[in-house]
Amino acid sequence: MFSCVHFPIRSRLSQTSQKARDGMKKLMQIPLLLAAVDRKGSSPLLASVILSIVLLLLATLHLGYCGYHSRIEASTVGCGKAQNVREIANEAQMTGLTPPPKLAYLILGAGGDGLRMQRMLQALYHPHNYYLLHLDRESSEDERKNLDRYVKHEQVFQEAGNVYMVAKPNLVTYKGSTMIAATLHGAAILLKKAKDWDWFINLSASDYPLLTQDDLLHVFSYLPKDLNFLEHTNDLGWKEEQRVKPIIIDPALYQNTKTDVYWVTEKRAVPTAFRLFTGSAWIALSRAFMEHTIMGWDNLPRTVLMYYANFVSSPEGYFHTVICNSEEFRNTTVNHDLHFIAWDTPPKQHPISLTVNFFEAMTTSGAPFARKFDKDDPVLNKIDAELLNRTRDGFSPGGWCVGSHNNPCSVRGDYSVLRPGPGARRELQK
Repeated sequence: MFSCVHFPIRSRLSQTSQKARDGMKKLMQIPLLLAAVDRKGSSPLLASVILSIVLLLLATLHLGYCGYHSRIEASTVGCGKAQNVREIANEAQMTGLTPPPKLAYLILGAGGDGLRMQRMLQALYHPHNYYLLHLDRESSEDERKNLDRYVKHEQVFQEAGNVYMVAKPNLVTYKGSTMIAATLHGAAILLKKAKDWDWFINLSASDYPLLTQDDLLHVFSYLPKDLNFLEHTNDLGWKEEQRVKPIIIDPALYQNTKTDVYWVTEKRAVPTAFRLFTGSAWIALSRAFMEHTIMGWDNLPRTVLMYYANFVSSPEGYFHTVICNSEEFRNTTVNHDLHFIAWDTPPKQHPISLTVNFFEAMTTSGAPFARKFDKDDPVLNKIDAELLNRTRDGFSPGGWCVGSHNNPCSVRGDYSVLRPGPGARRELQK
């Protein structure tokens, strides 16, 4: 069970932002996920948890994570040293509101996910961000052409020039290393396409947002841009026997058709050259870390990549192991994947499909995203109507939408203007 504690925090807004600061006083009681103390060190490793909740919610939201359905147990150990939240807040004192950051989204879909990706893009879209769509090579040519046609002919996208599709998609096996290859490929494209984004976020077609982008961008405006959000632990537990020691081969690396991974009869020992970490496959990583991973001079990311080429479910460990073995980045981790996910007990390969029965838990979790959803499940319509204020086939409106009430995003205004959405207003009223 996760427990809740109370931490007083200091506002990071200026003295002139009295109204905003008064609103943030409601955040004085914040539920936190507690990290255990590393037995080999003397410092409590609370930095990731404190930063993930205190700083993430500092701007506007009063959100709780107690009861959050996570695959990682409360006894797990993260990486990095403890940091003083008050010192961080003092160092980050601002004289006014900063411009909103820019998020770079990679949305991954398989065959049959074209329309789901289109809906996801509409729900997630903001002209200030960047979006890259990867529709698996196993999808039909017509499906890829239809999605590409939508991206190229949507006027909003053409005006902002911030939505792209992977022209030569990869064949992706969920349990294999091609998932990591597709993620790194997408990050490399986004690094080349845009020089000014701040965080890289990966999502699948079965994810969906629980907050408007105005809410999320506003919150992230107050965060240090070197933070890296990924749920991680060095307590391998059952994964040591079922994920670490087995050796697999991903046929999608060298075949044109998708088949299940091949299992090698022999097993291997746990690495000693670096320490393994595992966690959630869903991440929000800083631009600096993504540049380090893809283009950096340190060979660690490439060494670890070679190891994870034969690892079961490599997305649940690659970035975690790289960042936690890197002296430069290990103290920038936030031990959370920004997702609401419901698991069976004990957890299976895939999480529970979310329905309207989970709506209240999702709404009160404070997570910006949730997964997984079945195609066109009615709960998505409920999220659109009650959390995102999104109409059918429309965008989630924000400050950039200055048109009529019936079609607010038909007229576009200043992309940098953020307007709190229903989620933020609801939480501030508590």
